[in-house]
Amino acid sequence: MFYRQLSIRINIREKIIVCTYRLSGVSGSILALVGGTLYLCCTLKKRKLNKLKEHFFQLNGGMLLQQQIGRHSDSNELTKIFTVEELKEATNNFNEEMVLGEGGEGTVYKGILPDNRTVAIKKSRISNPNQIEHFINEVILLCQINHRNVVKLLGCCLETEVPLLVYEFVPNGTVYDHLHDQTKSLRLTWKRRLQIAVETGGALAYLHSATHAPIIHRDVKTSNILLDHNLTAKVSDFGASKIIPLDRSQLTTLVMGTLGYLDPQYFHSSQLTEKSDVYSFGVVLVELLTGEKALCFERPEAYRNLAVHFLSSMNEGRLLDIVDSRIMDEANVEQLMDVANIASHCLRLKGEERPTMREVAMGLEEINIVEKHQWEKVNLSSEETENVNLSSSSFSVDGVSRRSMHSSSDILNRISLSLTSGR
Repeated sequence: MFYRQLSIRINIREKIIVCTYRLSGVSGSILALVGGTLYLCCTLKKRKLNKLKEHFFQLNGGMLLQQQIGRHSDSNELTKIFTVEELKEATNNFNEEMVLGEGGEGTVYKGILPDNRTVAIKKSRISNPNQIEHFINEVILLCQINHRNVVKLLGCCLETEVPLLVYEFVPNGTVYDHLHDQTKSLRLTWKRRLQIAVETGGALAYLHSATHAPIIHRDVKTSNILLDHNLTAKVSDFGASKIIPLDRSQLTTLVMGTLGYLDPQYFHSSQLTEKSDVYSFGVVLVELLTGEKALCFERPEAYRNLAVHFLSSMNEGRLLDIVDSRIMDEANVEQLMDVANIASHCLRLKGEERPTMREVAMGLEEINIVEKHQWEKVNLSSEETENVNLSSSSFSVDGVSRRSMHSSSDILNRISLSLTSGR
């Protein structure tokens, strides 16, 4: 009896062991199946992601860009095509804490590359597949621009739905911030404002006349002028820029620009020329002189458009009434008048009557030379002073008739009303 019971127990244990082994085998098979399924899903997802990146790369003109880089040996070292993984790592997967600024056209992130370089990465909102060839040519051209007062384009990423642009990082914000935002502002002295005008004017003159093909910025404004650690001005944001073919002097385009800075002739005709940038730069000069915003609906109606208010004040001989009180104690009145004269010529209604950016830059540089000599308390001879001052024939308030100023002001007012109410 005892042996029989013992035999039964042994048989039960053996069956339990066998069942356990069988269950272990089944569990292992299930685990292997689950693991294999997950691996397959990850592989397929990765393959799909790679195909999507390849699709965007082709769609955004990646092959064309590589061909262009091959043809431009000088740009080979300057133009870098970043992968989306590199830029995700640089921005902590485009973390909100890395956002430098947001606008209607997109978001700019701060990024840290593996070599510890700090960069600004622009992620646009809108893509126009019909403009890919133009975009690629523009990237190549902008990567070859080497001017100390133009923000350097380091490269791009084409593996996303909208191409990402990678720029050098400029740490001290915009001129607009320091003129108008008290929470971010540094004190911009007259000396510094004049230097900003000189540097910005020189950069625009370079874009218009010293590049392979003239580049019209098309959105010149104080919020697109950045300041580096030395407060050196750098022109930024070429998202609206146009390259003018060498055999043409103007382009018919969809009107783009910023209210308050927009060239009225371009607004009415859609004919874009280099003089459109000249007009916008004239508004920037007035902003530096007055410390007022280009357009402000908190001001009385007659003063809302700064260009209108400025031309009216010049016409009535009241320039000093609108000059920024923060610079009046240090600024030389003659220099203020000289800069104002240049601004008034930039703001002429007809583009052909405006100076070129090269002429504007030279005029501002001459004023700056005088300012530097006075700052250093160096006495100039009357002959030297005459040589560096702007001649009345070049930039003189007298050169703009009162009738012309009234005409410009009336039209600018009408444009402001038209734009705010919708075209």
